[in-house]
Amino acid sequence: MSRGVSLPCRILLMIGGISLIGIGVAFFRLAGFGVDPFTGMNLGISMFLNWSFGNWQLLANAVILVAVFFTARSCIGLGTLVNMVCVGYLADLICWLFLEVHFGLPARVACLAAALFFLSFGVALYMKGDLGIAPYDSVAIVIETVTHQKIPFHYARILSDITVAIVGAIFCIAAGESLWQIIGIGTVCNALLNGPAIQMFRNLLDSMFKSTDNT
Repeated sequence: MSRGVSLPCRILLMIGGISLIGIGVAFFRLAGFGVDPFTGMNLGISMFLNWSFGNWQLLANAVILVAVFFTARSCIGLGTLVNMVCVGYLADLICWLFLEVHFGLPARVACLAAALFFLSFGVALYMKGDLGIAPYDSVAIVIETVTHQKIPFHYARILSDITVAIVGAIFCIAAGESLWQIIGIGTVCNALLNGPAIQMFRNLLDSMFKSTDNT
């Protein structure tokens, strides 16, 4: 994926991508139109189990990481650990900075659009860096690998996003909590658009770096 890209450039791609993902997660929360599917699943299950969100998310990532280790080991690297540690804290910091700010509907819609862009472009950037990706972002690659590319990445991402969103909704209802805490128009947009957008940005980055190599 990163053939011909220098290590310093790959590190910058990883840092930039993970930073954009953290910003995207924060913008999703600020928009208030529902969270991204994986966060929604973890919120729903943690409420059902009466666990803290952080503890359950850590366990969920660990379980996925084991599966990735046996099916797509090349996805694991420095970026995997940086993503697991930094994204949540960066999102919390940004939300804290805007804690006293009231967002009207136009601003919330703008936050949602920005969140969709930052998340998809951020994932494409740090995947291009090829220094390891977050466990959940590896799921689509695992599906693509085990199906021998019969299910391409963008369809696999849609499939995994829809699946975890449904799981989160089921556990949220079972916990007696309001479904709107995790599911909203933002969740639907993310589940349907994130995979194709990531693939589009990956293709764009591949073209950009090929053009650079040829000059």
